[in-house]
Amino acid sequence: MKSGRYIGVMSGTSLDGVDVVLAAIDENMVAQQASLSWPIPQEIKQAILNICQGQQLTLSQLGQLDTQLGRLFGDAVLALMNQEDLRPQDVVAIGCHGQTVWHEPVGEAPHTLQIGDNNQIVAKTGVTVVGDFRRRDMALGGQGAPLVPAFHHALLAHPTERRMVLNIGGIANLSLLIPGQPVRGFDTGPGNMLMDAWIWRQAGKPYDKDAQWACSGKVIIPLLQSMLCDPLFCRPGTKKHRPRVFQLRLAGTSAGEFPGPGAAGRSGHAGRAYCRFRIGTGVAERRMRSSAGVRWRRP
Repeated sequence: MKSGRYIGVMSGTSLDGVDVVLAAIDENMVAQQASLSWPIPQEIKQAILNICQGQQLTLSQLGQLDTQLGRLFGDAVLALMNQEDLRPQDVVAIGCHGQTVWHEPVGEAPHTLQIGDNNQIVAKTGVTVVGDFRRRDMALGGQGAPLVPAFHHALLAHPTERRMVLNIGGIANLSLLIPGQPVRGFDTGPGNMLMDAWIWRQAGKPYDKDAQWACSGKVIIPLLQSMLCDPLFCRPGTKKHRPRVFQLRLAGTSAGEFPGPGAAGRSGHAGRAYCRFRIGTGVAERRMRSSAGVRWRRP
């Protein structure tokens, strides 16, 4: 990999914004130099959520959304470049995952669909864009997700110490870093996505700021047990989670009840996944957590 400055673009399942990061990368390090979060217009966010929840649309509508999102990504990158006074020749490449709107990792013809036309980013910035990561992974026999274990391995692997990393974003996943072995990782289940969906439905807010709402309410034991008994959690590692499976179970739950099972469910499925990893590979000498879902601490 060529040493130099790279820009990464990410919009996750929460759709709370487009994150853009400038980093200096060489064989020995990754050093963040600048970042910004770019807002996603509500009409684009809602259109993406509608697709993820199974709403049908025409190919023309999908094509328009692909172009609109690509332009949005390009605007976000251009804003960071202007902020840091960067010319196109100052950046080696831009990495853009796109926005996943459908993911079917099993079956006769596994497939995944991300939108956000990378050509729009190139046109706005003049910088080479690398993308379509998930379909490449599937073509090579993977499930297309999670991709973050490769990053964890590059950044956090140790020559002698077994390490485990829990990443909590919209979806939660585990990475197992064992010296001398290929990196392993899989989704454990919903991360922040259930809380995001519920507080948007009940309060019209995009997320639960400072986990204020998560501290309230009560655990609905039947709902929590139903979530944790899903066949997804009984399958072996290397699995990719489909968000819509759990979103369908939210109907009929009152506003004051949900935060408990949402947060408890996240802890429960992550704990189960850790136990399975531990039984199969031995105790990890170091366990780490990453992403926005680990920042909050109960008072």
